[in-house]
Formats: sequence, C-alpha cells, structure tokens
Amino acid sequence: MTDHPDGLPVGADWVSTVDTGEIVFPYDGSVVGTAPIGTPELAARAVGEAVAVAREVASLPSRTRRKLLNDVAHALRERREEFENLLVLETGKPLVDCRVEVARTIVTWEAAAEEVSRLHGETVPLDLLPSGDGLVGFWKRKPIGVVVGIAGFNYPLLLASHKIAPAIAAGCPVIVKPAPQTPLATLRLVHLIRQLAPLPAMVQLVTGDAAVGAALTTDRRIGAVSFTGSAAVGHRIARDAAPTKTLLELGSNAALVVAEDADLEAAVDAVVRGGFYASGQACISVQRVLVVASVAAEFTERLLERLDEVVVGDPRDEKTRVSALIDPASTERVAAWIEKSGARQVGGGIDGTVLRPTVLLDVPDGVEVWDEEIFGPVVCVRTVSDVDEAFAAVNASRYGLHASVYSKSLNTAFRALDELEVGGVIVNEVPGFRSDTMPYGGVKDSGIGREGPRFAVEELTVTRMAVLRP
Repeated sequence: MTDHPDGLPVGADWVSTVDTGEIVFPYDGSVVGTAPIGTPELAARAVGEAVAVAREVASLPSRTRRKLLNDVAHALRERREEFENLLVLETGKPLVDCRVEVARTIVTWEAAAEEVSRLHGETVPLDLLPSGDGLVGFWKRKPIGVVVGIAGFNYPLLLASHKIAPAIAAGCPVIVKPAPQTPLATLRLVHLIRQLAPLPAMVQLVTGDAAVGAALTTDRRIGAVSFTGSAAVGHRIARDAAPTKTLLELGSNAALVVAEDADLEAAVDAVVRGGFYASGQACISVQRVLVVASVAAEFTERLLERLDEVVVGDPRDEKTRVSALIDPASTERVAAWIEKSGARQVGGGIDGTVLRPTVLLDVPDGVEVWDEEIFGPVVCVRTVSDVDEAFAAVNASRYGLHASVYSKSLNTAFRALDELEVGGVIVNEVPGFRSDTMPYGGVKDSGIGREGPRFAVEELTVTRMAVLRP
C-alpha cells in the first residue's frame, strides 16, 4: 500500500485540490510534507457522495463490516512503526505517546469489530392495555445516516478512528475532517481503509478551515456530527447543526484530589506521569491538584523534587516526555496565561521551542490556568482544608470530563463517585486513564454523548419500532 494518492478521498476517487499547505514539525519548524486543502464546495460534494451510498452501506452484511474493521486493525498493526514516526513529525508529540496512540487505535478498531455482532433489538410487550392484544412488537437498531467526524490535533489517528470505526460498525458512511495542523496520518489511514473497503465512498476525508467544517456540519442531509475539540467550537457546532444530532467531546481542566490518607508517593507519581504526558496537550491530563492541608507541605516538596525528572527535548528521542506544543502561538498563549496568573511558579520557561514543565502554587480563582483548559505542560497546586472543599472546587468548574481521587478510604472513593460532577471518576490513578472500550465523555461544558465503540455505535444508530398484527 502506498502512502496515499494526491488530492482528497471524495466519492470513489481522489479529487485534486487547488490549494495545498505545508505541514511542519513543531520541534524545529522543518517541513514534514504538504497536504491538500479542501473547500466548502468539496465538502458538499462529499456529503452528496455519502448520501448516494448510504443505503448500500447500511445493507452491507454484518460479516462484511466486521471483516473490514478487523482487516484495518491488522493493517495498522503491520504498519504501526510507520504511523508512530509520522505522528511524531506532524504533532511534535513525544515518541512514547505516539506509540501509545497507535496501540490504542488498534484496540479501537478491534473493539468496533466486536460491536457489529451486538447490534440487536428486543421484543416489547404491547398488551399492557387491551388495545395491544394480539399485537407483536419489537425494535431494532438502524444506522443514523451520514456521519461527520471532526478530530482534534493532539491525537489525530486515534480521534479519527473513534469517529470512523463505530460509524462503519453501525452501517453509516462517514466523512472525517482532521485538524488542519495534523492531516497526514489520517489521510494515510483513510487510504488504507478505502483499499480494504467494499465501497470506497463509505469513508471520505475533507481538509480545510472552519468554513469547510461549517459546510459539513450544517448540511441537512447528514445524520450526526461527532466532534472533538474546544468547548467554544463545540457549542457553535451544536447550535448551527440543530436539529442534527451532535456528539461533543470538549475541553476539561482535570482535577486530582489528594486526601489526607493518600499514598503520597503514588499521588506525586500520578501528577508527574499525568500532568506532562503528550506535553500536556491532552484534555484529561492533570491540570488542577487539590491537596488536603495536613499533607500539602510534604506532597508539594516531593512533587517539586521530581520535576527535573521530566525529560525535555526532541520528541523523536524515546526518553523525551515534554517537547514543543503544536505551534508557537500555543506556546505563547500558555506562557502568557502563566504570567497573568499571579501564582508562584516553579520550573517552566521556554527552552528553544519547548515550554518546560511548570508547577504553579497558590493559584487563585478567576485566572485562565485554573478556570480554563491550559493544554500545555502546566500543573496547578492548591491547598484545601478537607475533602469537602476539594470536591466543591472540582465541581465549581464549568468543565466535567474526568477527575481522580487519591485515598485509602472506600468511603471517600464512593463519595467521589456520587458527588463529583464529571463523566469519569478515577480512584488512585491519573484522571488521564482511558480504556478505549469504556464510555468516555463529559458533562457541563465538557460535552455530550459518549465515545468508545460500544457507546458510539449506540449513538450512531436509532431505534426503529415494529408493530405487527399477525
């Protein structure tokens, strides 16, 4: 299989584009390659092509869809090193994180293949009233229609797969739009899929700016939009796409609570591991740490002692844990937020193109580094009087994706499960823990709907009720 043809995969062929753009390696600014740039007109054409094959895609036998999903997983496994190295270059993310991304991508395709055999309905008792006597009722799940999947730049291969694989499992044609900064791995993935698919037009890809995204998401011929990105953009998509179904995996400022009975060594390790992976460009990386006062001094001392362990440098080096952010503008934004926070700073500073790992102490409310999603290698630490105050601080955020609690108490653990207003509560592990088979998503401004193949397939199908009088 070649990398991919020139142009964009629209319809059964690859369509040439007038414009192309350079994709650069964030670490040193060198050009990785060029990518075609789509247009709103091409987006509309892709929707038309998807609508034209929707009935045929929905009619594909379950065994055909399952085989395609498994074949893609197998092909990814054979080419994993190629994808890992490409991801490093276009995202600037450390190699260790790109290896994790490819491994998780393979699991996602395998899990989606398993869900094909679980698409079924149930019988319904209709004779609860006399009018239902003699009737037979059952429901089945049907594809929702054309799916538009829009992925973020930080995990482009994985996020695109969480859109494409469940759509195939559900029997839906899908059009994916990668982030403008990171289209290369997704283009290569879509080419791989189309070489294996019985109908190439069942998976299409269109690149471009916000106008292209708007053309896709506001087209009334589509059945659902699945978006991963910022809260501001997600909210606009939901408004503009209505009444089309929208699934939104948005931002976060994930919190980690350290109770007075926590294993401090484990909690410190969690912050070092969970605060700086992917250079902090993960929506569930540790951003806010709330430490009960009785252990705050010891916890903070241990954390600061370990800050220098986080290796900074070239993302192609296996030892690197923090490298350049996706572009200089992101680095400048994060640095400005740190400066404006008024917090006491430990570590940090810009080394070449890399923002070094930073810990902020005594962070007040009302500043971006605490209230918003920083998306960089920055961890904010605050002392609280007790777990009650910690939980209140977690819930005061407009976000609610993941949070974690370190405690030896089952009571505290189950209180967290009951009281924290988030989509996932992680006990004695980082909030960034995610298995790709679990329901993943948030509440409040962190979005609506759930990813994970089983749950995404449910989101991308609708019930169809059947009532028969024999």
